[in-house]
Amino acid sequence: MGNALIIIDLQRDYFPGGKMELSGIEDAAKNAKKLLKAFREKKYALYHIQHFSEYEGAAFFVPDTPGVDFNEAVLPLESEKVIKKNFPNSFRNTNLLEELREAEIENLVLCGAMSHMCVDATARAAFDFGFKCTVAGDACATRDLQYQNKTIAAEQVHGAFMAALFPVYAQLKNTEEILLSL
Repeated sequence: MGNALIIIDLQRDYFPGGKMELSGIEDAAKNAKKLLKAFREKKYALYHIQHFSEYEGAAFFVPDTPGVDFNEAVLPLESEKVIKKNFPNSFRNTNLLEELREAEIENLVLCGAMSHMCVDATARAAFDFGFKCTVAGDACATRDLQYQNKTIAAEQVHGAFMAALFPVYAQLKNTEEILLSL
């Protein structure tokens, strides 16, 4: 019964100075770094997801720009798996599912960005593939959204999407709770 940490899209464009800065991204990265350190110490599987926006007119994560690079808080080691993707769901058109099955992984801890997009899509897909998922809510970040001429604050967006994952798609825990359970 293997365990794996999946760090989703903690790339430079989401951080201050990037093309799509997220609310709370630096705190999320600090918590993701704690999870990464613990998973490395336990020698559990690690997967770094890296998004490339390859469609015409993409505003961020454009290939061959500094924005696609991982944030320094969660830089992968040479021995760690990097999965490159082009869609919100980290499984779509990637080898992530094959990698997890080959490594006999059953339990996933997910963190990263954006809560309402790639984290949500990946958690739902992982559940559908039969994985037991835990989302580290305090190691995820998102941004304000617009809906019907109203601004939905990032904190509300994040809360709504985390609440929608629990209890069917994922358990929700903060970083410290996850660290205590490893």
